[in-house]
This record gives sequence, structure tokens and C-alpha cells, in this order.
Amino acid sequence: MSAPRVAPYGSWESPIRSDLIASASIALGSVAVSGNAVYWLEGRPTEGGRSVLVKRTTDGSVTDVTPQGFNVRTLVHEYGGGALWLHGDTVFFANFADQRLYRQDPGEEPRPITPEPPAPRSLRYADGCVTPDGRLIICVQEEHAPDGQVHNRLVALPADGSAEPRIIAEGHDFYSFPRVSPDGTRLVWTTWDHPRMPWDGTDLWIATLNQDGTLSDVRHLAGGTEESIFQPAWSPDGTLHLISDRTGWWNLYALHGGELTPLAPMDAEFGVPQWVFGLSTYDFLPDGRIACLYSQQGLTHLGLITPGSGRVEPVETSFTAFRYIHAAPSGEQVWVIAASAAHPASVASIDLQTGHATVVRKSLEVDIDPGYLSTPEPIEYPTDGGLTAHALFYRPANRDFTGPEGERPPLLVLSHGGPTGQTTSALNLEIQFWTSRGFAVVDVNYGGSTGYGREYRERLKGNWGIVDVADCVNAARYLAQQGEVDGERLAIEGGSAGGYTTLCALTFTDVFSAGASYFGVADAAALARDTHKFESRYLDGLIGPYPEAEDLYRERSPLYHADRISCPIILLQGLEDAVVPPAQAEAMVEALEANRIPHAYIPFEGEQHGFRKAENIRRSLDAVYYFYARVFGFEPSGDVEPIPIKFMDEAE
Repeated sequence: MSAPRVAPYGSWESPIRSDLIASASIALGSVAVSGNAVYWLEGRPTEGGRSVLVKRTTDGSVTDVTPQGFNVRTLVHEYGGGALWLHGDTVFFANFADQRLYRQDPGEEPRPITPEPPAPRSLRYADGCVTPDGRLIICVQEEHAPDGQVHNRLVALPADGSAEPRIIAEGHDFYSFPRVSPDGTRLVWTTWDHPRMPWDGTDLWIATLNQDGTLSDVRHLAGGTEESIFQPAWSPDGTLHLISDRTGWWNLYALHGGELTPLAPMDAEFGVPQWVFGLSTYDFLPDGRIACLYSQQGLTHLGLITPGSGRVEPVETSFTAFRYIHAAPSGEQVWVIAASAAHPASVASIDLQTGHATVVRKSLEVDIDPGYLSTPEPIEYPTDGGLTAHALFYRPANRDFTGPEGERPPLLVLSHGGPTGQTTSALNLEIQFWTSRGFAVVDVNYGGSTGYGREYRERLKGNWGIVDVADCVNAARYLAQQGEVDGERLAIEGGSAGGYTTLCALTFTDVFSAGASYFGVADAAALARDTHKFESRYLDGLIGPYPEAEDLYRERSPLYHADRISCPIILLQGLEDAVVPPAQAEAMVEALEANRIPHAYIPFEGEQHGFRKAENIRRSLDAVYYFYARVFGFEPSGDVEPIPIKFMDEAE
């Protein structure tokens, strides 16, 4: 192999192109096991973002279950999740176009089992289960009424669609995790009410499930305003399990004699924020053990808990990031979505004795030479208030290139969405897109992120736009002070809540030279007034109650202080986004225009909160790359289409 060529950072040629990311990758989710078959969802950008259920049988054959014309996706809470469930080989799913529930028996076409709603998408369904005898479905229903009100509840309906859904529990703002006991006689579920989010505090309920699907003897089991309950589940012998953060960490418990018994108390997170339905971080093996996923210091691990042992026995694997877990019937393997810094998210079976993984589907259809991949390094660094923050640092990596002597690379600071979320070590081709071109990247788990316990998660209470910004700024300063990056070429970007952090950092600090906001929040008050029900009171905890704290909202909103921005910004926005409506980006563009700040704005028809179509994924990534090339003064590699940047040239 020839010696690496010397070229300016940012301009390196890379095989990790935007079209490869858009067309060669799929989104994987919702793993489920029924009998000897494993199922999972594939989000396919090349099919307009359609979500397809795929099945693999024991003979190794892999087939699409979802026929053309159907899209397995629910819009409950807008973010969805939990769009399908199984009973034997029968699949029940929510279809995106009409949001009705469908039943699909083996060898047959799907047929609707819920009535056509009075208006498109006015009734939505998610997070269901089937009674052991296969008669009833119990699930979350979300009604969008003509008066604009949104009502969430639990409903029961015959699995054959012979009657309309019947409301069996209502009165709370939100419902999730309805789960029927193995003998079919009991039902548990969780609820929470405004202004709480599910990671703030949830309540766990239990009731007798009668033959006609009604409930009686409803009782409160656990949870409250300061305790978050996650994933209640019944073991095969009928013992109720759940995850609670009552100690400050999401740990696993069993209910014995009315008392919660911790199974493996430790400073680790067995739960995750309930942004979507259908999440699973533990499952039961036939021999009584529990297979589980837990997070520590930014990495996720697979482990086994033997009841009574009081500890987790790690299963050593090559993966460092996991989502979903379901036990195989043999009890010798589990099915997961797993990834590492060098391996894309994949549906895999992991042998619990050896840790050996059998991958059956990768999210990326092509192999990337490791010489073009950067390995994340967990870092801790000082931040405001004498505290420590966490991030993953990626150095530039390209086997064919090196930077000029004495030059340091530009840094891209990534602010994840949520803001209650977490960045992981899973291979992220969009990060590698940048590092393989000569950028350094730091992916920040700012205060408020999950994975580090409740105390760290609550750093953001009342401090959104302050703590997250400080942690992003201090990550950039720390790496510049360490000599890792060029302190004069610092950029920041993020989507949704990460877009808000980005805009705040560009507005209220002078650390960054450029930024990119993907469907970001520019006016916090507008978000409080005009967003979907799930997040409509989220900002009460992050900033303060609205409108009582209206002055504080204005103080924290970049839109009203755009005259402080002095560096170029690019904004990207889906025009059907119901979470952060397009009006947010459009108002920011008007403010940038008024102040003659160099900027670009790219709207995307047909996209919602996040881009799913291949052509839009490609276009957005190329546009931001071209934008940074113009700002930082290097020639972009590859065939990148120029975009207009208002006020970038003096002639404008």
C-alpha cells in the first residue's frame, strides 16, 4: 500500500459517500420471536422509507412478511414504535397510511380489524399484546378528536375484528406496556400524566382481566412522580418483573408477596427512555435466568441474572451497543440488534455460553474497509459548576490521507436529540462520513443524557439551553486545549432538541465558526404552544411552566436573539414535521435574513421528524458538507452539488 497522501483536513476522498449511506443502509428495529422464527422491522430508504416486517425461519430462509402497499408504522405519540405484535405465526400491525390495525395470517393478505376512522389517522394503535388463548388484543389507542384534543387509553378488541375496540382504561394522559399474565387472568400497564415524561415518573397498575376483556380490582403497584417504571413483564411462572429507578439507577426487580426485590443492584442502567413503544431490555430463559442489557459509561453490555444470585454475569461479545432482546426457545441464545464501533447495527443471535454472534441481517449492505473507520474513545472532561461531562471522541481516519504537518483538523460537535437520550458507540456512517474526510468529531452525552443515572439525567431540569450548551462548548474547548483539533474551526450540529442546543450555542456563545440545525427548535415558546401531545408539557421540566415562565422561554430562544449570531448556519427541515413544525425553521430564516447572517435553508417535501427517503438523506448530508467546505475554506471531495448560501459572498 502506498504512503498516505498529504491533503487539507476535510478534503480527503472517501468511499463513505452520501449515496452509499442513503441507499446501502436500512433501519432495523422491533425484534420479536415466535416459535422458532425471528422477526424484525426494516426501514428502507429506497422504498420511500417504508417499514417492512421480515421473518427468518430455522432453515435460514429470510422473507418479507409485509406485502407491497403496506407500511408497518404507527403514529401514536408521533414517534411510534410498538407497531406490531405476534400470536404464533399471526401478525398484528398498524399500517402507516390509515393507522388502522391489520391482522395477517400465514399465507394470507392483511385485513383490517379496526373500523375505518372518521378522519384519516384520527384513531391510532400501538404497543399491543394478545391474550394467551388468542381471543383478545389489548393495546394503546390514541384518538385525535375534531376539536383538536388527543385522548390516550387502553382498549380491548376481538383478535378477529368481529367487534369494535372497547375502552378498558382511561383518565390518564398516557398509557404503555399493557401486558397479560401467562394464565390470562391479570393485566399490568403503566401510566403517566402531564407535565411528567415517562423517565420522570410513571405508575404501574394491575387488574383482573375478565373474560369479556373488561377490568376489575384495579390496584396501584409501584411508581409515582419521582420513580420511573419501565418494561413490566411476566416470567413464564407468572412472577411480575419490572425496571425501576427508585435508587437513582434503572435496575431490575421482581414482585414477591407485594414487595419489590432487586435482582442485581448496581450503578448501571437496565432501562432506557421511553421515546417509543415496544422497547425491550430483558427477557426470560426457560431455566429461570434472565438475559438483560445494561449500560455503563456509554457502553451497553449483555448479561445474565440467575435469580437469587444478586448479580449480573456478563456475556463477553464483540458488540458494545444493543437494542431489543428476545430469548430463543432453546434458551441457549438471544436475539438482539447489536453493533460496535466497527460493525453496523445488525440482527444477530448470540450464544449465551460462548458469546459467539450469528448475524442474519446488517443495516449496511456493503463492507467498509477498517482503514476508513474511526474508533470512538470515551472521554470525560471538566464542565461548568465543577462537574464532569461525557462524550465519545472520533479522530480523523483515512488510510489514504494524512493532514499537512502542523495543521490540526476541524472539529464537528454533535448534540443528540431528546434531549433525554444517549449517543452510543454503534457504527454510525454519518459520523464516519466526516472522519474519513478529515474531520474530528465529538459526540456529546451532555448533562441530561441517559446512561449515567438519574442524577446526571436531571442536570437538565430547568436548565435546557444552558447545561447542554455548556457541555458541548466545553467538549470543544477541551479538545482544542489538548491540541487535538483546530480551535478556530469548530462546528456544531444536531437534530430536533440537538438542533435547539446547536442554535443556542451559536447564538449565546462565540466558540463555533459554523453550525447545522436539523429540524431544530428556534423558539421554545412556540414549541410549547405548537407541538404534539406527548411533548406538549416536556418543557415544563426543562425550562419552566408555560406561559407563567414566558420571559424565560424568550430568554432561552435563539430566534429572539438572532442578532447575536455572527457565524454561518444551515437549516434543514421536513415540511410535514408535527414535532417541530416548519414554522420554527422558517422564522429563524427570516431572522437570519434580517441580520444578514450567511445561511442556507433546505426544506424537504414529504418528510416528517427525521429524514427517511434515500434522496433526502443524500441531499442533506452533501449540502452540509458543501456548506462546511465553504466556511472552512477547503475543496470538498467527490461530486458534491453546490447549494446557495445567502450572504456568503460579498457580492450578495
